[in-house]
Amino acid sequence: MFTSKKELIFVILSGIFITNAVVAELIGGKLIQIGPFVMSIGILPWPIVFLTTDLINEYFGEKGVKKLSFITAGLIAYAFFILLFAMNIPAAKGISPVSDSQFQAVFGQSMWIIVASIIAFLISQLIDVTVFWFFKNRTGNTKIWLRTTGSTIISQFFDSFIVLGIAFWLPGKMNFQTFVTSALTGYSFKLIIAIGLTPLIYLGHSIIKKQMADEN
Repeated sequence: MFTSKKELIFVILSGIFITNAVVAELIGGKLIQIGPFVMSIGILPWPIVFLTTDLINEYFGEKGVKKLSFITAGLIAYAFFILLFAMNIPAAKGISPVSDSQFQAVFGQSMWIIVASIIAFLISQLIDVTVFWFFKNRTGNTKIWLRTTGSTIISQFFDSFIVLGIAFWLPGKMNFQTFVTSALTGYSFKLIIAIGLTPLIYLGHSIIKKQMADEN
């Protein structure tokens, strides 16, 4: 089926990347509280997106990440389109365990949130790949932590502000002070996650290198 282990690794990483990105968007409507901080539960799958982005960047190049990012954005839009279609089909009364109102409450995100999610995802991914290769071209194969963590830290700063800005501040659902505070809170947690992922990134590099070496 696959002509090489490298091709298989790309398919596996792409599948993990797409699945976690789409799931993050679908569950993003639920808010959780950690201490005094409130944020979307959609943040949970993003560490895996960060990790796979960096590994694909490293072994399959800038074009690989960009193509995958556009494909994923299209799949996110497709998922929302299917949900919109599903919400307009009435539930079987007295039979369906999930009512129309319950289904709407979980999946009925506003158009602003959908647009914000897709725009923020694309912009942050393009920034990530640009910053990654900026550091990679200057450090070569050394300082993996710098290009992986550095690209995530910078790209997710933009992601945090773009999502809330388009989805809540521009439509007037959130004042400017709340917008800035919420964006900085979400970004701070992403920053902690990005730093905490560093050992897993080195582990991922080790596994992929070993698999490719075995093939040769």
